[in-house]
Amino acid sequence: MGKIRFGQVDYLNTLPVFHALEDGLLPFDGELIKGPPTMLNKMFMEDQLEVASISSVEYARNIDKCIILPNLSVSADGPVQSILLFSRAPIVELEGRKICLTSSSATSVALLKVLFQHYYHLEVEYVTQKPDLDSMMAEGDGALLIGDDAMRAHLRVKQEKLAYHVTDLGEAWKQFTGERMVYALWVIRKEFAKENPEVVNNLCHQLVEAKKLADQSLSAVLEKGRRRSGLPMEILEEYFNTINNAFAEDHRRALLTFYDYCYKSGLIEERVRLAIWGEENVAG
Repeated sequence: MGKIRFGQVDYLNTLPVFHALEDGLLPFDGELIKGPPTMLNKMFMEDQLEVASISSVEYARNIDKCIILPNLSVSADGPVQSILLFSRAPIVELEGRKICLTSSSATSVALLKVLFQHYYHLEVEYVTQKPDLDSMMAEGDGALLIGDDAMRAHLRVKQEKLAYHVTDLGEAWKQFTGERMVYALWVIRKEFAKENPEVVNNLCHQLVEAKKLADQSLSAVLEKGRRRSGLPMEILEEYFNTINNAFAEDHRRALLTFYDYCYKSGLIEERVRLAIWGEENVAG
């Protein structure tokens, strides 16, 4: 077996899990391959990665190919601060307007479509563009941005007093369903897991330890986040208090609620059962 190719979403919200691996604080005999969610989703599904943090909606679309690693997610209970819709008018006034979707994300695009259909009851035109606020707003009446791009754009809107309405999709989802929102999962290829169960067990243990180390060295994580994003420390402190990387029962319930609405909206083809490593003999 060669080195594990591990896809790392290159956003702040996964940093608490990857920090210890990046800095060699834990032994890891593998290669971290960084990129935006859509890139890693594609690489994982094309067998170019053994394990990855991927958009949660992509798990639902590829349940035959992957197994969820336990105890890990990117989620938030309410406002998430990094999944934002910028619009010229309040969101309830966007009927028939053009909305530009970031090309970087799958889950946030699905979430926006679910909210527009089932919560706001709006029909709009969608186009996909590279994540740039100015070019997106030149093209349409709204722009969906995620991750560090969204946070930097929001800071700029505040500093320059731009006349945009900003809607936090995590907050909207919470208002709609009462649930938290799970944006990303850590998954492993099913065939690789069946052939290398001890490797998977060790990796699961390492990732739990990595989260603990990040909690114990939060100042180092914050400083790394500041260097990478250019965002002020006070914004990063608030963000890392908002983002949750656990995957407990309430996360699972919330995720299945999201999948149910995705199914109703035709964004996934079938209802989903969660296959999580170490449970119900998923390794076969």
